[in-house]
Amino acid sequence: MLDAEIVIAGAGFSGLGMGIRLKQHGNDSFVILEQAAEVGGTWRDNAYPGCACDIPSMLYSYSFERRADWTRTYPRQPELLDYLKAVSAKHGLGAHLRFNARLDEARFDEERGTWEVRTGDGATLTCRYLISAMGPLSKPRYPDVPGLERFAGAAFHSARWRHDVDLRGKNVVVVGTGASAIQFIPQIAPEVARLTILQRTPPWIVPRADADVGPVRRFLRRRLPAYAWLVRKAVYWTQEIRAIGFVVNPKVLESREKLLRRFIERSVRDPELRRKVTPEYRAGCKRILISDDYYPAIQRENAELVTTPLAEVREHSVVDADGREYPADVVIYGTGFKASEGIVPVRIYGRAGAELSAAWREGMSAYLGTTVAGFPNLFFLIGPNTGLGHNSMIFMMEAQYRYILSALDEVKRRGASTVEVKPEAQARFNARLQEKMKRTVWATGCSSWYQDANGKNVSLWPGFTFAYRRLTARLKPERFRFD
Repeated sequence: MLDAEIVIAGAGFSGLGMGIRLKQHGNDSFVILEQAAEVGGTWRDNAYPGCACDIPSMLYSYSFERRADWTRTYPRQPELLDYLKAVSAKHGLGAHLRFNARLDEARFDEERGTWEVRTGDGATLTCRYLISAMGPLSKPRYPDVPGLERFAGAAFHSARWRHDVDLRGKNVVVVGTGASAIQFIPQIAPEVARLTILQRTPPWIVPRADADVGPVRRFLRRRLPAYAWLVRKAVYWTQEIRAIGFVVNPKVLESREKLLRRFIERSVRDPELRRKVTPEYRAGCKRILISDDYYPAIQRENAELVTTPLAEVREHSVVDADGREYPADVVIYGTGFKASEGIVPVRIYGRAGAELSAAWREGMSAYLGTTVAGFPNLFFLIGPNTGLGHNSMIFMMEAQYRYILSALDEVKRRGASTVEVKPEAQARFNARLQEKMKRTVWATGCSSWYQDANGKNVSLWPGFTFAYRRLTARLKPERFRFD
C-alpha cells in the first residue's frame, strides 16, 4: 500500500515548482517533505540584512506563474519568500506539504519497486517515486580551524542569521567575502564599532545597478502580458549571451576584466586596498558578484580588510596565520555551503542496498543531472552539473520538471513499475560533459566551491541553458531500463 505515488524532499523553489507541475499534469498523489516549519528553502533560510537575488526579478519566477509587479530590478529576500508562499497557496500545495519532516533515509525495495522513506520524527512513507529537491546550497560550511566552539560571544553563519544579536557598538569579525558577505557587510558596517573582514580570495564584482520598478512599468507588465513576456525574453538573452565567455571561449572575458579593473580603480582610493581586492584569476572562474556598496563599505574608518587566512578562534578574538589577533564580540561566517553534500545530505540506498554516497565516492555524477544508475525511480532537481554561472536556475528546474514528467508518462505507457538510466548511458554523458568542462572558464586554474574534494567540477553545466533544455526535451527510452 502506497502512502503516495511520489514523495518530494524539499519545499524550496524546485520542490514547489515540481508539485505545481504534477498537479497541472493531473497527478495529485504526492507529498512534499520539508524539514522547516514553512516553505521557501534558500529564500527562507537566508534572511540576513541585504539578502537579495543576483538574477533580475523578471527572470526569477516560474514561467507558468509569472509575477509582473516586482518592485525592484533584483528581487530581495522578503519579496521572493512572499512569492513562493503565494504560489504555494494559489496552487493548493498546503494539502501536500508535511512540515518539520526532515528526510533522514530512503531505501529502494527491489521486490515491490517502491521507495521506503523515513523522516526525522520516526515516520515512514512508502512511495513509487522519490524526487530530491533539497538543493546544493543548503548545508552551511564553516572554516576548518581550531577554537570555533570556544568563542564566548555570538557566532553564526549568514544562512542562520541571529536576528536577536544586537551588532550596534560591537567588534564584529566577518569571515569570508563571498556572495552573502558582500551583501550583508554594507548593511552592518555603519552600526558596528569595528568591522574586521577576513578575505581568502577577492571576488570579481560588477556594478549592481539595482533600482525601483516604477508604477508605470508595473502597470504595463500587469495589463500587457505580451510586454511582460518580451521583457522576460530580453532579460533571458542578455544573461545567456554571457555564457560565451564561460563555456565557449574564456579569452572573451579579458575585455570584461579590463572594465572590472576600472570599476575597482574608480571605487577604491587606497592603492594597497585596491591591490587586495583585485583578483588574479580569470573573471568567471569563481562566481562573479554584483554590488554597488561593498567597496565603499570596506573603506569606512571602522573597517579593515585582512587577507591573511584565519588560523584560530579564541574566546574573545580571532587570530590570523601571521599570529595577529583581532578582538571580537561577534563572529559571522560568510563561508558558503557544502555544495556536494547539500544535494544528498541523507542516506539513500538503491539496488542491492548500494548507498549513493559510496557510488559517488569519486565524485557526484548523474545522467542530465537528474537520474543515477542503480537507483530506480529516483530523480534529482538541481542535481550534479546543473548549476549556472550566468543565468536563472528556474530555467534549468523547469527543463527537469518536463523531463521527469516524460519519464513518469513512459513508465505508465509501458505498464512498467520502474525506470532507471543505464550505466553506460550515464558514463558516456558524463565523459562528454567533463571533456567540455576542460574548455570552460572554470578550468582556468582557480579553486572554488564548484569543485569537489578531488578538484572535479560537479556543480556547473558546461554549456548554454537552451542546450540543456533541448537535451531534456524528451526522454530517450533506449537509454533507460524499464521493469
